[in-house]
Amino acid sequence: MKINGTPYRAIWPTSDAVEIIDQTQLPHEFVTLRLNTMRDAERAIKDMQVRGAPLIGVTGAYGVALAMRADVSDAALAEACSVLLAARPTAVNLRWGVEKMRELLASLPQDEREAAAWAEAARIADEDVAINETIGRHGYEIIDEIHQRKNAAVNILTHCNAGWLATVDWGTALAPIYTAFDAGIPLHVWVDETRPRNQGASLTAWELGQHGVPHTVIVDNAGGHLMQHGMVDMAIVGCDRVTARGDVCNKIGTYLKALAAHDNGVPFYVALPTPTIDWTLQDGVKEIPIEERAEEEVTHIAGLCGDGQVRRVQVTPKGSHAANYGFDVTPARLVTGLITERGVVKADAQAMQVLK
Repeated sequence: MKINGTPYRAIWPTSDAVEIIDQTQLPHEFVTLRLNTMRDAERAIKDMQVRGAPLIGVTGAYGVALAMRADVSDAALAEACSVLLAARPTAVNLRWGVEKMRELLASLPQDEREAAAWAEAARIADEDVAINETIGRHGYEIIDEIHQRKNAAVNILTHCNAGWLATVDWGTALAPIYTAFDAGIPLHVWVDETRPRNQGASLTAWELGQHGVPHTVIVDNAGGHLMQHGMVDMAIVGCDRVTARGDVCNKIGTYLKALAAHDNGVPFYVALPTPTIDWTLQDGVKEIPIEERAEEEVTHIAGLCGDGQVRRVQVTPKGSHAANYGFDVTPARLVTGLITERGVVKADAQAMQVLK
């Protein structure tokens, strides 16, 4: 995708390091960051300089490659995988990317590991791009069908950021939107702000604006109202993990949108690459670990001030504690369909077998 007309990926290798877009600086500053070591990759994942399940997985893969640049021993490989896997507990893609690297490198002689690590990380990144582009084509068909039936602009609601900033390129939930927009289908996106980190307001709105897609930022609690008044034709979200029976774990607040969509007859789709499916789990509510993040993400907020400076302020009373659950689980019964690179399938165990 493009930033001010220049093509970018969300992560890319250089001759001796890895570069990322520092997403904590968006939308007010566009800053790229150099990752020189495995610990730099770990920090980027933990601090959400990179975020989004697919991008976290690719960053984990490049983190292993950075570790192999410094030390190709079995001990270094084991340590790198352990450290990176612990960086974020919810997104299954991180485990997928790191384990892919571990499986390949552990089978190789040590003198072959560094080159193989960089080649495999690049392959995983390219695969992510191809997967997301295909998700876009499958999701496009749903948007086109709504447009043909409605003969007017399609209003789509999304939550958090599942665009190209959450992947290597294209995105998951936004890939169908970009594909449809580029094909000339008139559409408009309702962008949930997505408290507490405001990934919708700061990231989704920013990248949609860069691409020229009409959009409106709304507070998280407005979605149900819009659905009641016929102002949403469909919802598309991404996810961090899907169980074998179709339960979906995504950014906190997704479950409430799914409930509102179900109550108002609004189709609710989840876009994901198949590596996001955790075939080892069944009951998402009981089995998926939910990350609890720092209170300060809730109690404080950063914004652009009138003097052009970005400042951080406290929005809660001093002494008030805050709970900060990063994700929630939407039961499969509330999901209209899963948009994957292999097609659109129902969110249930039997239908999902074709994705294995």
